[in-house]
Amino acid sequence: MQTQSKITPFKNKLNFPLTKKGIAVLQINLGKRCNLACTHCHVEAGPKRTEELSPEICEQLISLIHKFPEIKIVDLTGGAPEMNYGFKALVEAARATGKQVIVRSNLTIYFEDGFADLPEYFARHQIRVVASLPCYLADNVDKMRGSGVFDSSVKALQWLNKLGYGKEENLILDLVFNPQLPTTEKFSLAPEQTNLEQDYKMFLQEHFNIVFNNLFTITNLPVGRTKIHLERKKLYSSYLQFLESNFNHGTVEYLMCRNELSIDYLGNVYDCDFNQMMNLPAKTGNAEPLTVSKLLEAGSLDLISEIQTAAYCYGCTAGCGSSCSGALL
Repeated sequence: MQTQSKITPFKNKLNFPLTKKGIAVLQINLGKRCNLACTHCHVEAGPKRTEELSPEICEQLISLIHKFPEIKIVDLTGGAPEMNYGFKALVEAARATGKQVIVRSNLTIYFEDGFADLPEYFARHQIRVVASLPCYLADNVDKMRGSGVFDSSVKALQWLNKLGYGKEENLILDLVFNPQLPTTEKFSLAPEQTNLEQDYKMFLQEHFNIVFNNLFTITNLPVGRTKIHLERKKLYSSYLQFLESNFNHGTVEYLMCRNELSIDYLGNVYDCDFNQMMNLPAKTGNAEPLTVSKLLEAGSLDLISEIQTAAYCYGCTAGCGSSCSGALL
């Protein structure tokens, strides 16, 4: 087993306890069912996974969405969130209460049996689509996400464009870049987001007549399949050291964990999606694990005294920072 002895505990890097600022984002992982099994997936989702939201937890989440007007964004993820129980019910509850809905879509799901209605459904409910496209070159995408995924993604983006996505004010289409997984100790952070966005826009417009709104660059955190890959290559500890060596204190103010709650398909509450995948639950002031039912019972979203941290938090604070909405700085 590789040692992490050279890694400074993340808490020791900070000059203050990491606390919430006020919850505005509810990110819900509906389950691990997915039509793809991407090599960098921190959720370890795939076609053979069956874990998903239950009707009971779905009803609790709908109650949470209705109860707390301070929640401005409901961010639906998975797996392929669209494949898991409760997806449309949560979309419609959030839209009925005036909240923005984000769906983190792999794009290829639209071509699976039973899901061809999704693009029109998204447009009808003005859902913000955040779509994974880890490169604008076919070979790199297919290497990370599976053979033929790039071509399907291009067709899906063209379909969304025809519906007005990337063009109309209320139909926002964002893309997500992830670096290739390292195979040697020549590590690098994600490229500068603004410049890479321009490269994406020029290439996709010129070759496929595709337009989109924003590109989000996201650092590969050593969680899930990325962690497994790094351990196999004996790079896990050195990658953590690389992330720590690029720690930027200026990113801490803007960390996504500070204004969001991450909920799993069992109704457990976490400070972020990465803590969820590493089973590091959010804690109340009494150090009890937090659940959706406890939030409803308390009538408050502000039960977390301090955000739970771990060594992989260096991934969100390295360089320009990283979040579900891209670079922080």
